[in-house]
Amino acid sequence: METDGNDGRDAEDRGQERTFPSVPESEARDDDAVIVPDAGNAAPRSRDGTEHAREGAIATDGGHGHEHADGDSCSPNTCTCGEKTADTSSAGTDATDKPVATDGAGVANVDEEGNLGDLEFTEPAENVSQDVYDDAPDTRVGVPDGVDLDTPEYSIRSEMNDIETPDEKTWFMELDEAVIDEGRCIQCGTCVAACPSDSIGVGDDDLPKLVKMCTGCSLCWDFCPRGGLRYERQWKITGGEDNVKGAGDPITEFSAKVDDDWTDQAQDGGVVTGILATLLEEGEIDGALIATESEEEAWKAESFLATTKEELIENAGTVYNQTLALGNLDLEQWEDKLPDKDWDDLSLALVGTPCEIEGIRALQDFEWDYQAQNQGIRAVDYTIALMCTKNFNYYSLMGEMVQEQRGIDPEDIGKMDVLHGKMMIYGHDGEMILEEDIENFHDAALKGCDECADFTGFCADVTVGSVGSSDEYSSVIIRTEQGMKAWELTEPTLDYHDLEDRSAIGKLQGWDKKKAFESLERPFDSDAPRFIDYTDHAENYGTALNPHDQGH
Repeated sequence: METDGNDGRDAEDRGQERTFPSVPESEARDDDAVIVPDAGNAAPRSRDGTEHAREGAIATDGGHGHEHADGDSCSPNTCTCGEKTADTSSAGTDATDKPVATDGAGVANVDEEGNLGDLEFTEPAENVSQDVYDDAPDTRVGVPDGVDLDTPEYSIRSEMNDIETPDEKTWFMELDEAVIDEGRCIQCGTCVAACPSDSIGVGDDDLPKLVKMCTGCSLCWDFCPRGGLRYERQWKITGGEDNVKGAGDPITEFSAKVDDDWTDQAQDGGVVTGILATLLEEGEIDGALIATESEEEAWKAESFLATTKEELIENAGTVYNQTLALGNLDLEQWEDKLPDKDWDDLSLALVGTPCEIEGIRALQDFEWDYQAQNQGIRAVDYTIALMCTKNFNYYSLMGEMVQEQRGIDPEDIGKMDVLHGKMMIYGHDGEMILEEDIENFHDAALKGCDECADFTGFCADVTVGSVGSSDEYSSVIIRTEQGMKAWELTEPTLDYHDLEDRSAIGKLQGWDKKKAFESLERPFDSDAPRFIDYTDHAENYGTALNPHDQGH
């Protein structure tokens, strides 16, 4: 019969007469007794030391007891002689139940008598993360000196899971490979606005950067005017069948200027500022996203939301570099300037280059959620395009070509203009400082501008520029009913007449298209699908498929 080795009863008997744990009776064997501490005495807290103490054992294992002169012995938990006992593993207690100092680790802020010392408390911070250190809160722990750490490339993903990325899955890395790294980015900000996970930001070099994990949704690629967006198809969708010819299916055209004193600092006739000011005063818009000059760097453009006529007049004029305007449609950054109303009820105007207008139009055509930028994209009700053949990299134009090569301090410049094939720079007194062929500044232009055939902004409600009108007047092209509404509201404040030279606009538009056709590596086809697959682009431009799997 099986036994359990304890009391000789078989397993069946024990199953029928099962007993439950309880405090042992007084006649229980001493070695099985559980010591229950007496709250009023220095009783032991466990079995530790009970049997050894009764047998008068002498501590020989590193200080778990000591022997008295009369032969009696004590353990750390049962000593009543008042002598302090060294214990390398834990603190003991004396006859008064106070902690006894030991050779081991003690308790912080407690002295040998068990008294609690002074404590210092850090006051909690309000509305910020608690900083309990003396260094700056943004200090990061760097790689120790002498240590060389190799950050794994994105290709480690495929090495770990041994799964190839499907060709139809398009990531930010494809956009980076084909557009940004190739120098073809036009800094419109459309990819920042399109990202549904807010994974794309803007780097110190004013180029899009991945700031957190890419989900491979492909939207940044699809909406990029130098990537997946077939911009000539976008013209046709927004402007009609004739939008691929001539000046882009205009409803009407004028040469106009605002008849007011503040136009002295405006570009040409000040029409853009005049239209926006009227829309604000009439309550048609709550603000206008325009360009302003950076406070840190002279003639560097930054996005700015103007909500008053005074702000519009203060920022009148043209700055010849991009602001990544569509990357600044997160309304939270402008919350302090916007009226107290639901964001769904806000109305904005956007002033930008033709590529920026192409981008916003394409984004608005699809009911996708663009996360932080979404409300701003939906709020844009008026678009104004500035006639543009090319734009410039700020540091190449102002830093290298203007300041270093020609000795002109940007702080001394009052106005810049590109007209009649010339770069013209004026001082604050209105005197011309420089007049030079624009071709001499070609190396400072954004490379991606060469591929653009949209000089007159085919997708905009209103297009404004200087070509086709005399000095002090602006050429104005109205393309949509929304544009006509803006024009009719502004008309009473304008001095205007029929467009003076349509042929000048047509000729420059033709030159711009010819330049684009020479630069484009893909077919120019307004009837083809709106989005270009990355695989098709790679075939035309020779870029890598799945560059992240190849260590991009």
